Amino acid sequence: MEHLISSLAGSLRAYQGGFLQLLISPAQTGGQLALLDFTLPQGSEPPRHRHTREDETFYVLEGQVRFEIGDAVVVAEAGQAVFAPRGLDHLFAIQSPQARLLTLITPGEFSGYFLEFSTPIAQAPAQLRAPQGPPLPEVLAQMLASAAGYGVQFA
Repeated sequence: MEHLISSLAGSLRAYQGGFLQLLISPAQTGGQLALLDFTLPQGSEPPRHRHTREDETFYVLEGQVRFEIGDAVVVAEAGQAVFAPRGLDHLFAIQSPQARLLTLITPGEFSGYFLEFSTPIAQAPAQLRAPQGPPLPEVLAQMLASAAGYGVQFA
């Protein structure tokens, strides 16, 4: 039964000026999926990219988020879900000061990228703040190499 119920104790992680929780790990699902809960500030979004191995489904819990998936543009608010299939360029841009998103990754291996570039924290920060400027060159190189290892390509 342990693999059926996720324990969130100690799972809060700082990421891109916000934070995340891995709610369901690929280890719990035989690699079939991962479910993450992101709370991010405006300005912390990824550049346009495409996944060659997985689909992403986003469910907006709080805030407003603009998605570009292929040629489609969708603005989603709390209670709305958006699907980004593998093979299509996509990005999202937070339109509100911050947003909270559930992200379902299928299959789930790519969740490892977020764990690699986040750090454990004891509690959610009182204030979110997007990273200022681009990552340091050595960090950017590490991020790009890791993303490529997961089959992610940047447009």
